[in-house]
Order: sequence, then C-alpha cells, then structure tokens
Amino acid sequence: MLARTRMIGFALIAFGSMVHADVPTSEVLVRQHLDYDADTIKSIFELQPFRAQTRVELRRGDAVEGVGQLINLNPEVSSWYVLSFWWAGALDSSSYHLETAGRAVRLSVVAREHGGATLAGDGIVCDVGVGEKGGVLDTAGRSGLPYAPLCGGALYLRNPVAGHRTSLERVTDFLRDNVWGGDKLIGFVKKELYRDAFLEQGRAGSASGSGSAPSGIRGPAPAALSPEAAELRVVPEHLALDVDTSASELAPGRWYPLRDLRDVSVSTIAPEHIERRLRLGHEASVNALDAVESRALVYLVAFDLAALDLHFVLGTDHPRLDWSDRPPAGSQDARLPGPDGIGSPAPLVMNGMVEPADIDRTVATFAGGFKRSHGAFRHGVLAERNHGSHYGFIQEGVILSKLQPGLATALVMEDGTVDVRTWQNEDNPHLDQVRYARQNGVPLIEYDARRKEGVPGDLVNLWGPGNWSGSANEDLRTLRAGLCLQESPQGRFLIYAYFSAATPSAMARVFQAYHCRYAMHLDMNALEHTYLAAYLHRGEARVVEHLVSGMEEVDRVVGRELAPRFLSFPDDRDFFYLTRKKSR
Repeated sequence: MLARTRMIGFALIAFGSMVHADVPTSEVLVRQHLDYDADTIKSIFELQPFRAQTRVELRRGDAVEGVGQLINLNPEVSSWYVLSFWWAGALDSSSYHLETAGRAVRLSVVAREHGGATLAGDGIVCDVGVGEKGGVLDTAGRSGLPYAPLCGGALYLRNPVAGHRTSLERVTDFLRDNVWGGDKLIGFVKKELYRDAFLEQGRAGSASGSGSAPSGIRGPAPAALSPEAAELRVVPEHLALDVDTSASELAPGRWYPLRDLRDVSVSTIAPEHIERRLRLGHEASVNALDAVESRALVYLVAFDLAALDLHFVLGTDHPRLDWSDRPPAGSQDARLPGPDGIGSPAPLVMNGMVEPADIDRTVATFAGGFKRSHGAFRHGVLAERNHGSHYGFIQEGVILSKLQPGLATALVMEDGTVDVRTWQNEDNPHLDQVRYARQNGVPLIEYDARRKEGVPGDLVNLWGPGNWSGSANEDLRTLRAGLCLQESPQGRFLIYAYFSAATPSAMARVFQAYHCRYAMHLDMNALEHTYLAAYLHRGEARVVEHLVSGMEEVDRVVGRELAPRFLSFPDDRDFFYLTRKKSR
C-alpha cells in the first residue's frame, strides 16, 4: 500500500549503515508505553508499545537523499512491517504495509551502495528500490492483488481492496451511516422479520435407524443429556456438512467426525435434550427457556486444537476503529477520532482474506464478531469505563483496538496456544505475546474454580449490561453464533455453535451441557453473520462444505467453480480460520 503521512523528524544515521532494532531498549519501551497509554490523538504506530524500527540514509536514482525506515510492529511475532521513505524537500512519506509469508522473520532495511534499499534478515536478501515509479514496490502496489508477492514470495505487499458485501450489509451500513434513526429502523426489521426466521426444530428419527460412526475417533466430550433424550434421534434437515455416519439420523449430544476431514467433528442438540439439572437450573443470571427455543436445533462444530491452529483476520471495513454511538456521552471524547486515539488503521491495510501461504492448509473459516457500531456498551458498569469498553482486537501481534478488561476474549498466543477467557488488567504484561485476539461482549460461560466446571456468566440475562442485542427492554430470540473452549481427557477443543433461534440464556445452557470451560457470543441475525465453511480434498478436487444450507449464497461462482468467502476473495467482515499444524 502506498500511503501519505506527515514526516516525524529524526536524526539521520551514517550512509550505508544498518541498525538492528529487534529489541528496543528499556528507555524506548517506556516511552512507547507512554504513547500507548496516552488518552490523545495518536498514530497507529503509537498504539504499538513493543514496536522496533530500523532507519538508514538513502539516495534515489536522481541523487536526492532521504531516509528509509522499517518498523517491526511487534518483534515477538515479526509478521507485519511498515516500510517508509522520506526525501529531502518533501513533507510526506511513502509507506508500504508488508507481511511475511507464513513465518516469523526479523527484517532490517539496508542502504545499497549505489542507491535504493534492501530488506535483509533470516535468509532473506531482497532489493526493493525506494518506491519509485516502475520500481518493485510501485509495481506490486499497482497490481491490484490483496497480497502482492515480493522477494520471490518470501514477503507480501498488502494492498487496499474492496471487500465483498452482501445486500444486507450494504443496506445496514447505509442506514447506520446516512439515515437519522437508522439503527432503530434496523432494530425494528430484526425484531419483526428475523425473529425465528431461521428456526429449525428438526424431524424426529428412529433409534433403530441411527446408523454408526467410525470408532476410535479422537473427539470432544459428549453433552450431558436427560435420560429420555438418550434414545432419541434427530434428522437435522439443514445441516450441510458431510457427517461420517451411515444414516441421516443423529443422536443428540453425540459427536460425529466429518467425512474425509480428520480433527473436525459435528454434533446437534436442542436445549430440551439437556440434562434436567442444567436445563432447569435456578441460576439468577439465566432466564427460563420458552417452548420455541427449547426445541430449536443447535449445530456445533468442534476443532481439535492438538492438530489445528487458529487465526483471526479483520475485514476490509469491519470492525472499524472509530467510535460506536452506544456509550453514554460522558464516556466519549469528541476530541478523539476513536476510543484509542485513532480512527483508521492507515497506513496498515486490512484486506479480509486468508493469507496465501495458509490457503492450502486451511480446513475451515467462520464469521467473527459484532461490527464496531455494536461493539461497545450503552448500559451498565462497562459503559461507564474505558470510553464505553469498545471491543478490542489484535491481528499478527498488532494492536488495532485495545483489549478491554472484563470482556470475553478469544486469544491465540505467539506459540500458537488458544484460549477463550475474560481479559483482565493482570494480563497486560503478556500483551506482546498475543498474536490474535477478538473481544465480543461478556462471557456466556466462565470457569468456576470452586465447582471445577463452567457456569453461566453473571450478565447472561441482563440485556443492557450484557450488551446482548441493544435494548434493555427487548427480549429478542434470534439466530445466533457462539464460541467455546472445552477441555477434556481427550484434549482441548474449540467449539463453534450455530443456534437457529436462541436467547443468550439458551446459549449458556447448551454450552454448559457440552462441558465448556468458557463460552462467548459471536454474531447474530443472518446466515452471513453466522457463516462457517469447511474445506477438504477428495482426490484432485477441493470440496467446500457449509455448516447450513443457504450459507453458500454468500460465496461466489467463478466460471463453474465455487469461490468461497474469506478464502477466494476479500470480505468486508472479520473472521477466524483454522489451519492444519505444519508439524503434522
């Protein structure tokens, strides 16, 4: 990406030399943390407290002298860089957002003896010129590719692209951004048209026709069922994943592997199948379930974290970095473009698709969380602190929105460890080790150390303080998606759940029945917001399977081939994806 930013003055270093700044000095780190903490307008770089930089004096082909600067946005991850050039007599710089191809690389910028710049480090030596017209960077920038290969494919230049938006996305974005009271119009439509629009209650099957699944498959623990549900069978009519079983009926709460895709399994249940102790428990934070949501089917997909890595990607447009209009006036600061002092990620580029180096290893993608417009609190304690507690997110170790204490957070650490838990201020010393993070509200389930099990969160049935659907007096039952972490003797499993019609109380009960240590909400109301697709190889063919029939409508068809969302073209929304571990 070519961006124009005002130059910040600094001293030039000796021509032709190189400075390694992989580990900033303690004095520099203190200063950068002050930048990070300051409640003021700042650049995206000042939001990166661990950043390191290399600077060299350069000369262009026309003999004009200048400075090249390479910023490693998080040296613990060493994936995202920004390369910038300043030239004598010019006030602006040219900046390029670079990404390493599938591995951590410690890069520095080196001045070439006869002019121009070279990127060097970890086996890479690559001449990139100085961004001049017709040069390597200029050509890559004009390619129009979301990821333009550089240095023989060892690096990518991330280019700005338009992310795909459905008609629903276009209408809701237009109403929110351009029509007074647009959010209320959207709320009316959701209440009147989307309530139970995707409700599926399943068709009863027979126990004798339940079929069988392959034995010896490593999988998550089954759900805790009521005795009467143990003999039931359900025909999940809208399930589109190819479950490896010999019949169409599935036993509620049981896990079935996907055909030809090891380490991924599927289960289905309705809240009425859950063990009575959980279904009818009297926790103050959970509402009683009505007849509709008690019978509404839930589809769950479990990913074995011993075999799969989790990644998180921001969309081209969402979530934004500016203000949500939800927080009360006293929590907002009109002087700032956003709650963290920035209003956009520039010169960083968000391009809404899987990195090319990961495409062949990707086994599944699923939609992320709420847009920024819904990603903050209007009511309760969280609305009154930290500018309304806007949901935070991190990609490739780069902080794009600060992680807020008290919020449910999906985390991937630098070593690949996955966790789903509430972020707290005590976690901040480990912030540099976070590779990916996505916050979305408050917990549906959190771990109770005394009971040694997951229990419903304190705010599950409080619509305003929990920020579940927007209004303190709106009891909206709708299509929802959630994420949970299950730890069992079989291993650690990340479980994605699609609720065809549910309130947060029903979500909590289902996740509790599946022995989840922690669970959080994702998005809601439409198939594109609860999208999940799996990818597998059958012979020479690559097959795309969607969680629910109808989700394929969000994809594209190119010629006769299906081009899946997130994998084949940029999308405007954030998402998660899972890849097979390289060691396997």
